[in-house]
Amino acid sequence: MCDTCGCGQPDQSFRIQKPQNPSTHTHAHEHTHSHGDVAHSHTHEHSHEHPHLHEAGQDAGHAHQFHDASHEHPHGTQIMIGQDLLAKNNLLAERNRGFFEARHITAINLVSSPGSGKTSLLEETILALRQEIAFFIIEGDQQTMLDADRIHKTGVPVIQINTGNGCHLDAVMIQKAVKELDPSDHSMLLIENVGNLVCPSLFDLGETRRVVIMSTTEGEDKPLKYPNMFRTSHLCVINKTDLLPYVDFQIDKAIDYARQVNPHLEFMEVSVKSGKGLENWYKWLRQNLS
Repeated sequence: MCDTCGCGQPDQSFRIQKPQNPSTHTHAHEHTHSHGDVAHSHTHEHSHEHPHLHEAGQDAGHAHQFHDASHEHPHGTQIMIGQDLLAKNNLLAERNRGFFEARHITAINLVSSPGSGKTSLLEETILALRQEIAFFIIEGDQQTMLDADRIHKTGVPVIQINTGNGCHLDAVMIQKAVKELDPSDHSMLLIENVGNLVCPSLFDLGETRRVVIMSTTEGEDKPLKYPNMFRTSHLCVINKTDLLPYVDFQIDKAIDYARQVNPHLEFMEVSVKSGKGLENWYKWLRQNLS
């Protein structure tokens, strides 16, 4: 699983922070917390004018380490199963889901490969619907604050999770980010996951709906190459349809491939650049608002 890409390493850490004005400065001090029977310490950086930052890492309660159990197949093939990590994640995801349901928060997990247009779709969505829907945004990225800074300009509350070497968000990250973000009741939490069609599919965040975004520049075979992502999603948004005259992409074939993986998957064709199809996306969001 993730051991091959870095996020399964014992020293994996993640950082949660909010966009700040350039004049704001911070100071750090360390806290020790207990998760179950395992204690760990991490640094909180506090701003004099803005909500504080969290840095978390090397926590045995949420480190991205697969405790793989080796099982010998009858024919001699060794199978590695990373069930321990997923079981812990799924347990916390259910707690997140219970929190969202109790507060009537609709949590949408946006997943895709890099460059599909997730952030641009978020920007347009917020600008179009912010007067009728209370949005709260979680941005996932390995290193930068670039996406959170873009969303911050729209005026809605946003928080950034930097995963370091990690290639996905998990339930612990969402739990901690939600505590910082403090979304209001009857709001919509939009989570932009790390750009990756593999690992994010394995990790339930406690979301209400999972939306996979693919673009016409990627090729219509993505559902067959990355079936688990499409199998676990509720809606597939096909973006950049304005480029159809210039790319070798057949929408009907992409939909057919995806339906082979997930017959219940819904589809939507949009162009964030031209605005075509976005009203259908907005309608879908309204219908799924708690």
